[in-house]
Amino acid sequence: MGKQGIKMEDKWGYEVNTSSSSCISSINSYYHQVLSYGRRRDVIMEAIDHDPNCVLANILAAHFCCSSNPSRAPSLLHAAKSNLDSATPYEIAVLETIDCLISPNRDDDVAFELHSKLLNDFPKDLVSLKRGQVLCFYMGRPDLSLQLIEQVLLANNQENFVYGMLAFPLLELGRMEDAEKAAKKGFEINKEDPWSQHALCHVFQYECRFKEAVEFMTECSKSWDPLSSFMNTHNWWHVALCSLEGNAPLDKVYLNAVGLLLRVHVRGKIRFFEDHLKILAGYLSDRAFWYLEWHLDLLILWALACTEKSSEAQDLLDGLKSKVSKMNPKKGKLMQKGLKLAEAAFEYGRGDFTRALELLGPDFDADNCKVLRNSFFQELFASIPLYDCILQMVGASGEQLDVFNEFWFVMLLDTGRADKAIEVIERQLKKRDGTPFLWRLLERAYSMLGKQEAEAIGAKAKALEGAYF
Repeated sequence: MGKQGIKMEDKWGYEVNTSSSSCISSINSYYHQVLSYGRRRDVIMEAIDHDPNCVLANILAAHFCCSSNPSRAPSLLHAAKSNLDSATPYEIAVLETIDCLISPNRDDDVAFELHSKLLNDFPKDLVSLKRGQVLCFYMGRPDLSLQLIEQVLLANNQENFVYGMLAFPLLELGRMEDAEKAAKKGFEINKEDPWSQHALCHVFQYECRFKEAVEFMTECSKSWDPLSSFMNTHNWWHVALCSLEGNAPLDKVYLNAVGLLLRVHVRGKIRFFEDHLKILAGYLSDRAFWYLEWHLDLLILWALACTEKSSEAQDLLDGLKSKVSKMNPKKGKLMQKGLKLAEAAFEYGRGDFTRALELLGPDFDADNCKVLRNSFFQELFASIPLYDCILQMVGASGEQLDVFNEFWFVMLLDTGRADKAIEVIERQLKKRDGTPFLWRLLERAYSMLGKQEAEAIGAKAKALEGAYF
């Protein structure tokens, strides 16, 4: 059908070579699912059924299959390239961009430049913008992500979903006031836009407006049923984390992520969920879940070690060491910090705090791990067959990484190093002085040293907890 040269317009108003209106309808539905974090992104496969020769349908389906059905992706890419002579300029641009993105030898800089060029020529394509921003996230470059959205903002200044995409790089760059304005504008346009909701929650959480975050997200949760499991559980993770800061009652929402259970453990409340953690660790013993994402591997190491599955945890740790040892010297050296954190997570789970502290060193800061994630994945997945890992990775935000700083603080206190704990906790409070848990840790540290300041610090923590809930 695509060979007939009949052109139709997609949602953005860009020409696609197809004679099937049903194919276009499925493509447009796919756009909506991507931007709304819906659970029906597989609708793009219907576009192939309606027109197996459509270049745009095939390349979008290839990208989708990278995570859902990797074995099918090569044939879809081939089908897209086989019909390239009949493709429109827009289809060619999308194909070139995605082809680069899913290449096993991908050059991130080239992939970014192709996204930038595509958006310069076709600025209404918000799905390509979303792809480009995901790429920037794993590059650890929120500045480039902001550059992409600013590049197309004028052409989309009242469009659905665009302001949520503006808000996220702004908050990653620490521009919280601007991020809040953007997220609120996105929310005004579409109150069910999960990315605007999520960005606004990030702002509230960063500014320690925990009660506001919980109330806002709980109200928004009425619109979350159609969301993908990732977006749904991640939003609830934020709700739970803010609830935990306010010392709110624990409930099943904490089951959504092992990362949340680690946070609960650090706060000394894991006894409420020990059975759940053991069940979760049982699932995570399945090696199919290993080596998908560095952040997840850290959490699995802790969960396995914490539930007396030290043998499985050791196997996972040995596998990480083996993979890093096969990297080129530059990447291998960079990843040594990542390995130390992995070993520390293992030792923390086993209860050997002294060894864990030795591994982390006196100047540990989890924020330094942000720059590791992309370098690790580029090298780790270089030898994996095409398509096996694209879009399976979930990066770690600042809030997700904070828990590793917190278990460092707790281990310092549990091993009697109150002076050091005071030093690092007070430094952290300069960044986020509205976090009750940090004040509780500081109270404990001063109490250990018998200092009178402990009482005032405890009162501060109690006041913050009461203010939030």
